[in-house]
Amino acid sequence: MSTVVCPGSFDPLTYGHVDIVRRAAQLFDNVIVCVAHNPNKQGLFTVAERLEILQEGFSDIPNVTSDSFAGLLVDYCTNVEACAVVKGIRSNQDYEYELPMAHVNKQLSGIDTIFLPTSPELSFISSSVVKEVVRFGGDASGLVPPIVLKKLLKRL
Repeated sequence: MSTVVCPGSFDPLTYGHVDIVRRAAQLFDNVIVCVAHNPNKQGLFTVAERLEILQEGFSDIPNVTSDSFAGLLVDYCTNVEACAVVKGIRSNQDYEYELPMAHVNKQLSGIDTIFLPTSPELSFISSSVVKEVVRFGGDASGLVPPIVLKKLLKRL
């Protein structure tokens, strides 16, 4: 059985993330959507809140689970016996940022990174953009799932 990890901050979960996870779920037996816990960064949502959103957001896909980790991604991947990391790529800037990390992960543990291009109609969405749209009163309903929008409006 093939297990892959889709890591990220998911602060908040966007339709771009949903696109990548759903497509990965069609390609692999098990997909773990994993919230990276970085104690040096203060997120809008706590790790527990993000996990709750992920669980609800992917509850209709039986081969998708959610989890969190702190430390090295490759250690987490080894622990769950993942065969690869799946990352969404929106643009060449994402690729330039992700490629060195993919090389380091391969060097450290032998794990490969698979890049999935985001669907073109979602390629402009980022968590940062979503937060700015909501913060300034814009309509983010086409950018995030309803559960996320509800929590964003309450928080911001």
